[in-house]
Amino acid sequence: MLIHTISENNSVLNHFLAQIRDISIQKDSMRFRKNIERIGEIMAYELSKTLEYKNIEVETPLGIKHTTTIADNVVLCSILRAGLALHTGFMNIFDNAENGFVSAYRHHPNNDDFFEILVEYQAAPSFKNKNLILIDPMLATGQSIVAVLHKLHLEQKPKEIHIAVVIAAPEGIAFLEKNLPDTCHLWVAAIDDRLNEKNYIIPGLGDAGDLAYGSKL
Repeated sequence: MLIHTISENNSVLNHFLAQIRDISIQKDSMRFRKNIERIGEIMAYELSKTLEYKNIEVETPLGIKHTTTIADNVVLCSILRAGLALHTGFMNIFDNAENGFVSAYRHHPNNDDFFEILVEYQAAPSFKNKNLILIDPMLATGQSIVAVLHKLHLEQKPKEIHIAVVIAAPEGIAFLEKNLPDTCHLWVAAIDDRLNEKNYIIPGLGDAGDLAYGSKL
């Protein structure tokens, strides 16, 4: 798997990352969502550098300009519900992209720390010969992303698979490397230290879905 860690070089991305982690700023859910959206825009810009482009001519009021435009077809697919704000950031950049949505959550059948990933809903276009960008803010164990990709019927053979996450744990990255093709791209804003005993990212930021949209039952 090809890993792209964007925060390795200082930029305004690190400013937004600091704010979404700060417990005093997290109380403002609108600001949290907006910062996640901004991070998505930055990540989408960086990812756009790896796509294929084609030469075009643009007629201006004063002449013809030879330039380039994206040649690849892009599908943005986010994992509900936490992925929605990040999805918006990507959609702001890839405004001609098709869009898909899929649900995934941790199910605790025994009401203890053991969980399984349930994927129950999907609404997505065909990925055949397109660049699939799978969007989820947090990469903890990696099980959700692998389960979702299996649910999305990847026999359609996307041209490329890109996974975009804000914060990742080393354990989750290792799980993806073990279970996904070597040609997959992982775009991550920041890699944190580890998972705790409940499989939450440390230091992380908490539950991204709850911070963006409110606590759930």
